[in-house]
Amino acid sequence: MESVTQRRKSGINLPSTMSETSLRLDAFSSPPRSKRTTNLASSPMSNRSPRTISNLSSSPSSKSASCSDRFIPCRSSSRLHTFGLVEKASPVKEGGGNNDAYSRLLKSELFGADFGCFSSPAGSKGCANSPMSPSKNMLRFKTENSGPNSPYSPSVLGHTDTSLSNEASTPPKPPRKVPKTPHKVLDAPSLQDDFYLNLVDWSSQNVLAVGLGTCVYLWTASNSRVTKLCDLGPTDSVCSVQWTREGSYISIGTSLGKVQVWDGTQCKKVRTFGGHQTRAGVLAWSSRILSSGSRDRNILQHDVRVPSDFVSKFVGHKSEVCGLKWSHDDRELASGGNDNQLLVWNQRSQQPVLKLTEHTAAVKAITWSPHQCGLLASGGGTADRCIRFWNTTNGNQLNHIDTGSQVCNLAWSKNVNEIVSTHGYSQNQIMVWKYPSMSKVATLTGHSLRVLYLAMSPDGQTIVTGAGDETLRFWNVFPSVKTPAAVKDTGVWSLGRTHIR
Repeated sequence: MESVTQRRKSGINLPSTMSETSLRLDAFSSPPRSKRTTNLASSPMSNRSPRTISNLSSSPSSKSASCSDRFIPCRSSSRLHTFGLVEKASPVKEGGGNNDAYSRLLKSELFGADFGCFSSPAGSKGCANSPMSPSKNMLRFKTENSGPNSPYSPSVLGHTDTSLSNEASTPPKPPRKVPKTPHKVLDAPSLQDDFYLNLVDWSSQNVLAVGLGTCVYLWTASNSRVTKLCDLGPTDSVCSVQWTREGSYISIGTSLGKVQVWDGTQCKKVRTFGGHQTRAGVLAWSSRILSSGSRDRNILQHDVRVPSDFVSKFVGHKSEVCGLKWSHDDRELASGGNDNQLLVWNQRSQQPVLKLTEHTAAVKAITWSPHQCGLLASGGGTADRCIRFWNTTNGNQLNHIDTGSQVCNLAWSKNVNEIVSTHGYSQNQIMVWKYPSMSKVATLTGHSLRVLYLAMSPDGQTIVTGAGDETLRFWNVFPSVKTPAAVKDTGVWSLGRTHIR
């Protein structure tokens, strides 16, 4: 009777086999979120230590310590169309084209961006996932955090466009391979180590002309036949050679200031021009006019159809003229001198139309772009080392890059938009650049002295370089026009070496 009376006094109705002391209430360590999250005593059938609701709800697979007694799903992970909560798009009434957009905007503001997305018409491409795709986050408290995503992961980009995924997975195109060794080497005894001379040129008929001492030799690339064109004698020497664009006639500048024109096919002299007081170190042909630059600082214009020595004289440089190049349309003539000036002339004026003075050393290297009208590139000597690009229509400098070495020659490829440069002090290298990024395609070495001479084959794939080490080296640098693929090295010729005379 006492036990029954005590149970009644306590207000707790307990079984007869259970005492009141077996039940105890423990205080929860943190403030409760609601009245229903009060602490629960351990089971009376167990002697284990008491556990809170957080201990009971946690599982080995769960990394989250959050707890709640209510199921509040994350709306961004839900697929409301599964429960039929997404309304079907109603046909747009006439004059009410903005109703649909307003409805989507309103639902987006009320229920979240995903709800507005799935409420949009089926043809919408702005949704992150298709409404028909199942979700792994359905009926979960929060979106499961996975490992770090790839920067190309569709979840990061916010869509699952297969075309973009394929594009991202495509590896970058490998750079074009350029052979690092010359495929042919010619001995060129007496090839002068003089920065201001221009002793090598390659004709459109595939014949290479080289000035060696007092003589000019012709090397036919198709059969490697060597022909001695002329000998100027003991009192004169060759300072420059230049083929006409047709490749049948060749001009020769001499140390006495003479300019000779020869028929390359018959090895016969056609004409001799005078007018310079000292050596003519650079020549340039247009379609009809032969221009010659000299140490006397003058540029003379010669015409083989006129009996006089020259038809006009360009005076503007204050030191020796060492660079000369006509534009491809014959409208402009660019000249570089030892006075660090780059001048641009036309045939209608006796004064330069442009005076470009940004170079800080002699300007010998000059080339016109065959891909863009009015685009000119020039290179400076040892104190400058820069390649500069000019727009000759307005005289603006477009870009410049420090190459790290004396720039001796420049040539613009007609097959691809790339430039090759040869260098002297102090690297003596050959470099190929992409334009306009000026990223390096290749760096070639092999000459032991300054690479002072450069010419390009008529097909635009091979260049020949000459230096004071008395060698001519042939390099496969550019792809062909039809197949811009990697240039293959003809390794059989790599060790071949012959004499040009």
